[in-house]
Amino acid sequence: MAITQDLTAGNETKIMLKLTAPMIIGNLFQQLYNVADTIIVGRFIGPNALAAVGSSFSVMVLLNSIILGLCMGSSAVFSILYGANMIDRLKNSFFVSSCLIGLLTLVINILALVFIDDILLLLNIPQEVIVDTKIYLQIIFYGIIFTSAYNYFAAIMRSMGNTMIPLIFLIISAVVNIVLDIVFIVPFNMGVAGAAYATIIAQAISAIGLAVYCIKKISIIRLKPKHLQFDMKIVKMICNNSILSSIQQSVMNFGILMIQGLVNSFGVSAMAAFAAVVKIESFAYLPEQEFGNAFSIFIAQNHGAKKEGRIRNGIRSALKIITIYGITVSVLIILLARPLMSIFVGAKETKIIQLGIQYLFIVASFYTLIGYLFMFYGLFRGMGKAGISIILTIISLGTRVVLAYTLSSIPSMGLLGIWWAIPIGWALADVMGFYKIKRIK
Repeated sequence: MAITQDLTAGNETKIMLKLTAPMIIGNLFQQLYNVADTIIVGRFIGPNALAAVGSSFSVMVLLNSIILGLCMGSSAVFSILYGANMIDRLKNSFFVSSCLIGLLTLVINILALVFIDDILLLLNIPQEVIVDTKIYLQIIFYGIIFTSAYNYFAAIMRSMGNTMIPLIFLIISAVVNIVLDIVFIVPFNMGVAGAAYATIIAQAISAIGLAVYCIKKISIIRLKPKHLQFDMKIVKMICNNSILSSIQQSVMNFGILMIQGLVNSFGVSAMAAFAAVVKIESFAYLPEQEFGNAFSIFIAQNHGAKKEGRIRNGIRSALKIITIYGITVSVLIILLARPLMSIFVGAKETKIIQLGIQYLFIVASFYTLIGYLFMFYGLFRGMGKAGISIILTIISLGTRVVLAYTLSSIPSMGLLGIWWAIPIGWALADVMGFYKIKRIK
């Protein structure tokens, strides 16, 4: 198995799909962390516990997105320097990035634990589930360091065109997570705490395993004393791309958190339905999201190598791939909405199932739009223009939040207003994305 891959030569479509496939599979297994929690908690503990874990998911995604954004931004810089064959600068960027990500991870971890009660208040958690939600979140917060370590080393591997090794460690940890979920919750009767402990143990396995592999197998990340310095040019590149990517990711997920808080105000049934559809969606448009991340690596390497023709060809191929996939998955989700909801809750929970179906019929019809948006994020991040991604995110999330709060306050709309606000936000951001992409081309 080749440890690195040159993305600046060969058929653009084949290279992007080859790069994307392990990332999609890896993220599918990563989603199993949360889906295993949701199914087992919902079936063996009950609807209140399901609502608690579902609400916690939005907080976890927000905090993890900050770290993920830092790693994604750093990965784009790594790819640009790797594509340009600037090896000493690449090694220096590993050091600078590790310092930045390590420091900010520590700050996030401390703030999350200190302000956990304020987070619960922001989420409008109903009194009957607040205890379980707090227990779950407190344990999960202690695993943030493992999430950071895994994503940092995965960023290094992916920047050099290797998306297979991070996948292997995710598969191992996902299997461990599912087994521990069952053991901790069913025979040990540990409740939501058991689900949380299973998740952080699995995260630790993937993080430590990947770190050891990288240090032993990849000589390029072994640094010499000359690389352990803060070259201000590299510091600026890392900070600009990483921090802007982190802001983009966190703004995106903060908007989702606000939507979660609004949904929570409609009661436990709405919370449970939203928890289920979020899990369904995490699988449905996950390939589009990971394609956008792989596209970013492809763009960055070719941008570093100054191969603008390949970038243009890559954009055209990406648009075709996303359109075909988006239409296909939309049809499947709409046709399978009821059986998909039934995975998460029993047949007797008719209200929860109906609310979930209502959401999926509306939002799933527009998955091509979110696919284009992920592509734009990857394109601009790969070209070192992460600021444009922030603009697109603000348009998408700003519109979504404003419309959701406005429309849901109309008695005849309610939750329908929240559901319709989502694709409208995607559409408006896409309009801006296509405008920006024409100027690049």
